[in-house]
Amino acid sequence: MGAYILRRVLLMIPTLFGIMAISFIVIQFAPGGPVEQVIAQLTGQGGEDRLSGGGSDMAAGNVDAGGGASSRYRGAQGLNPEFIAKLEQQFGFDRPPLERFFKMLWDYARFDFGESFFRDISVIDLILEKMPVSISIGLWTTLISYLISIPLGIRKAVKDGSAFDVWTSGIVIVGYAIPGFLFAILLMVLFAGGSFFDWFPLRGLYSDNFDQLSLGEKILDYFWHLALPLTALVLSAFATTTLLTKNSFLDEIRKQYVVTARAKGLSEGRVLYGHVFRNAMLIVIAGFPGAFIAAFFTGSLLIENIFSLDGLGLLGFRSVVARDYPVVFANLYIFSLIGLFVGLISDLIYTWIDPRIDFERRDV
Repeated sequence: MGAYILRRVLLMIPTLFGIMAISFIVIQFAPGGPVEQVIAQLTGQGGEDRLSGGGSDMAAGNVDAGGGASSRYRGAQGLNPEFIAKLEQQFGFDRPPLERFFKMLWDYARFDFGESFFRDISVIDLILEKMPVSISIGLWTTLISYLISIPLGIRKAVKDGSAFDVWTSGIVIVGYAIPGFLFAILLMVLFAGGSFFDWFPLRGLYSDNFDQLSLGEKILDYFWHLALPLTALVLSAFATTTLLTKNSFLDEIRKQYVVTARAKGLSEGRVLYGHVFRNAMLIVIAGFPGAFIAAFFTGSLLIENIFSLDGLGLLGFRSVVARDYPVVFANLYIFSLIGLFVGLISDLIYTWIDPRIDFERRDV
């Protein structure tokens, strides 16, 4: 097992390199970089003020931006070339792309993510500041979806082909087919002051008077704000696990050892939960880390934007819009690294649950 883990860890290096290289190349051709963002603010073309930190000193006029000739940047005609050069130096664009790429990789290998272009804060501090919100959403979504999916999947397997199985399959298929963000919009319209009821808050993770509430009131307030986002995420997340649980149980129920257990006179509950459960739940339990990461990093992206939850999803979206490349690439690097390790952990969970699985004897 040690050799397998070492091989998987070593394979993460070229995988990360490829992810970062492709993303870096794409960014080079994307219009509207951080220099253009500053120029847009100076020339009155910016839609919103994104210069709350990093580049704000130059935008405020610490460098003379007047005069000069044309520039390769859109909207920079007439700005002082020295000003443009200092902007490029500030954002690191005065060096060749290849040099910038390998410097970024060297810094990231040491977990040095630098500072945000437009916020006066280090990237790692910014990510840590937003992470609790995303962890809350991802953790609760995964736990609730599993608490629903596993009993429902077992029941569907036991009642395979019955009316219960048919109508619950219809609900599962609808939940799988409709994206979570559409559920979120529907819930907002129905229950968050849209066209019908105003029962739940529209944005944020807690109320303005949160610090003044008692412990019990804080817990209620917390879940009151999470009710609609979690509902939207769970409705679209539980379908896959439900069907996976059902199919796993059906496969195990049809095996010979189950027939033997029933022939010995064991109760149906003893057969299901004493014999079938461990084997059937192998693939479901092993997929828990991956399900959490999916809800943590990808599932909550649109939900955080819809409900204005200040987590990593909203941070990533705003960073892409603002071309805050240090935050964008740091998020990509950290999430990719975590995703690779989660894949390894899932394999190790397989071997822990079922010792018959031996990855040492298989090629990676």
